Formats: sequence, structure tokens, C-alpha cells
Amino acid sequence: MQDSSDLAFFAVVARQDSLAAAAAELGVTPPAVSRRLAALEARLGVRLLNRTTRRQSLTPEGERYLDEGARILRDIETLERGLSASREQARGLLRVNATLGFGRCHLAPAIADFALRYPEVEVILQLTDRPLDLTATATDVGVRFGAPPDTRVLARRIAANRRLLCASPAYLAASGEPADPQELARHRCIVIRENTRAYNSWELANGEKQITVKVRGGLSSNHGEVAVSWALAGHGIVLRSEWDVAPHLRSGELRRVLAPWVGAVADIHAVYPQRHLLSAKVKVFVDFLAERFAAYRPEADETSSW
Repeated sequence: MQDSSDLAFFAVVARQDSLAAAAAELGVTPPAVSRRLAALEARLGVRLLNRTTRRQSLTPEGERYLDEGARILRDIETLERGLSASREQARGLLRVNATLGFGRCHLAPAIADFALRYPEVEVILQLTDRPLDLTATATDVGVRFGAPPDTRVLARRIAANRRLLCASPAYLAASGEPADPQELARHRCIVIRENTRAYNSWELANGEKQITVKVRGGLSSNHGEVAVSWALAGHGIVLRSEWDVAPHLRSGELRRVLAPWVGAVADIHAVYPQRHLLSAKVKVFVDFLAERFAAYRPEADETSSW
């Protein structure tokens, strides 16, 4: 299929009294205009322009090509303006993926408020136990814990997050409180099978100190909320995101264990394919999340009550 530039070219030629005048407007030589017009007529198999040394006029086919071509050019211009506007204005369908717990408890309420602010954006939130491949599933934004997965996506940190060791006061009263990470091996630990990594190896850090501890226990799950509920019921020690356990720490239902030891870095990022670098709907959504969760960054609250 030929480029629409042929239509635009012929529109310029048809407006002028001669090929020389058309050449002047196009910034090329008259022979170049003549060759291109001849090639266009040869491709279409019709004569578009009657031309003599003194004047030129449209053939019936030329009039049709000009009229219908003008309509096509207007449609193309409207389409391109619409595409440009979609880059400048937040509108259209936005597909978002997040984990079950964080998505249900924190992201879903945020999206409800986002929808009020940006009513022209239609949001589909898909919650999964494992992150989706953004490109393969045509997902626009993923909310991920920990370091961004790879260089194929762009990432922006929207909130700080720690993984904390916690247990119920009842469990600690009955089993004692570990004094150092190595003592976790003799405690009942509730483990979460979230990915393909060894689920019973806890990576812990205290400043520059790092250690990996093998833990064991009678309960494990692929769902973090289930694991926290077991900890609340006194079944053992859990290593869980601060976002999930903070309310229970504030209420005293859970107590932090082995502070200041924490789990592997678990900051929360919004990730999106590079094709969305200039997409208005993605930009405003990521900006909204960063604003929404700003209060949870360490610089906003350096000291915790637990």
C-alpha cells in the first residue's frame, strides 16, 4: 500500500496552475514533480492531470482522486491528533497487576480514588499470586515488591517497605524470644511459598551484617495473609512485609522479633514496559501512586513505634 504522501503531493499539484508552481511550493525541481506525477499515474493506471505548456486541468479521475484523497487526509489528520491527545490527556484503558494481599488492601482503595480524579481512564485491576509478564499479557503497570525484575521494564519506587520478623505475645510467652538470628532454627516459623526460591531460607540484614538462616515449621502457605493469620493465632514467627503487619504491631497483636534485623529489601515499585514511557494514563497513575504512598517512605517517618 502506497504512502499517503502521494495524496498530499497530488493535492499540492492540483492547487497550482503549473508544475513549476507546484515545484516551487514543494521545494523541488519541475522535472522532479513531473517524474513523480508520471509514476503516480502509472501506478494508478489512469491520467490525473491534463497538462500543456501553458496550463493544466484535472481529469475526471483526477477530480475523484483529489476529492476522496482530501477526505482520507482529513481522517488521517484526525487520527493522528487523537493519538497525540492520548499522550497528552489521561484516557483509555489501563491494565494493572498486583499481588493479592497488597492489591486488595492498599491498591484497590487507591484505584477507587484515582478513578474519581481521572474518570476518562478505565482501570482493570488483576490480582495474582505471582507477577504477570507485562508484555505477554498486555498489562500497562505492575506493582512489585523488591528490586525491579529486569531492564526490559521501567520502574519507579512508590513506597519504602521492610520485611519484619513478628510473632504473637502468646507464642513468645510460651516459646521464648530468639536473641539472635541463628536461634530461629529452633523456633516454629511460618513460611510463605511465593516463588521458586527456597521458601525456608530467610535472608536477614542488620546494617552491613547479612545472614541466611534455614527455618522450619509445621505451617506454610503461598498466601501472605494466611501466614499472618497463623502468626496472630500463636503458631510461630513470620517474616512479612511491613505493609501487612503494621496494623497488628500497632495494636499489640503482634510483636517484632530480633529488631533491628529485617528481611531482604522489599521496596514497592511501579513497573511498566518502555513503550509506555510517554503514555499520559500510565504517567498520571504512577504519579498518583507515588503521591498516595509518600507518607510511608522512611524519610517521612524515620522512627517507628515498634
